[in-house]
Amino acid sequence: MTIKEFEIYFRKLYLPLGMYALRIVEDDDVAEDMVQEAFVKTWKQLDGGREIANFRAFIYKCVRNECLAYISKEGNMVGEDLIPEVADEEIDTSFRDARIWRAIDDLPEKCREIFLMSKRDGYSNEEIAEELGISIKTVKNQMTKAFSRLREALSGEHKPFFLPFL
Repeated sequence: MTIKEFEIYFRKLYLPLGMYALRIVEDDDVAEDMVQEAFVKTWKQLDGGREIANFRAFIYKCVRNECLAYISKEGNMVGEDLIPEVADEEIDTSFRDARIWRAIDDLPEKCREIFLMSKRDGYSNEEIAEELGISIKTVKNQMTKAFSRLREALSGEHKPFFLPFL
């Protein structure tokens, strides 16, 4: 595998792998570390001459193993059997989550802030308005704008989407 091919995989899989790792370790900084470590170890193996037939499956398995090692080291022995093997469903879910978060990141700054305060943090419209010093009507307008833009950004799939934290 060339450096260019590896870089393409890295760019395509980094965020979905992060979403996958986050579901296992439940800490975004640790999840990011697990993904980075998996890529580093994989590159070293490739550089050492190892052939990898299915890179995507291989790197997901590496991330899973990194997460299991981390959990074990931290003493949070949940048992390997409680963390599902990497399957197409897990991979599809991580790609879906990555698409959603990319779409949220693309929202205008204030719109994104209001949306996340509402849907991720559980604030009411009134609490958001008070916290940000804006009117409730502005909060509602920004939420409508956020949903409209997210629906548009995620409508590439031919099935309806649902935000996992809604």
